[in-house]
Amino acid sequence: MRALYLKILSSLLVLILPGALFAADRPAAMLYSHGTALLNGHSIARSSAIFFGDQVQTNADSAANINASGSIVLVLNDSLVEYQDDAVQLEHGGISVSTSKLLATRAGDITVSPAASVWTEFEVRDVDGRVLIAARKGDLTISDETGTTTLAQGEQTTREDSADSEKDKKKKKKRKGAAAAPAAAEGGVFNSPIAVGIGGAAILGGAIWVFVQGGEQPASPTR
Repeated sequence: MRALYLKILSSLLVLILPGALFAADRPAAMLYSHGTALLNGHSIARSSAIFFGDQVQTNADSAANINASGSIVLVLNDSLVEYQDDAVQLEHGGISVSTSKLLATRAGDITVSPAASVWTEFEVRDVDGRVLIAARKGDLTISDETGTTTLAQGEQTTREDSADSEKDKKKKKKRKGAAAAPAAAEGGVFNSPIAVGIGGAAILGGAIWVFVQGGEQPASPTR
């Protein structure tokens, strides 16, 4: 009986382990860089597999695409994001999201997600605790410590990230007086039609680039 038990157990392990190992190594998405982009602090030449929890960083002269099933995330220049299971965590900078999979974006304590399971395009920017949200196509749901609201297609709003409020207060004390004029100018940029136009062009450009790259076979690093 002992020998029979060991044979059965060995057979089960042979069937189960390969599938588990394959699932563990399966990438969550693919990352394509436009210029110099960093994946977990390391520069990538052009493309790489990306897994849950990986961080993507761009500089002032670069951008990157995260392509997952049903979603395209364009990481704008000078940005830092973390790719998660069902969301993208925006640390700073900006992203443009096109998704049919309810892929959400988190910026501090603010969560932005599609209101319905339809193709939705939106943009989120986080600069010094000020979060700009623009609904390009489809409605959005915005949740923070004050509750949940809906942002209709074609509208945009600005929220203050309370998670960074204390840091902002310390920075403002150091820059008191000199920072007054730049702060006012920054608010105008966030709400200007030019910023909205740039965001729309970024989404369109990212989508076109993805379709052009569709015929290539990007290389993935060994994990």
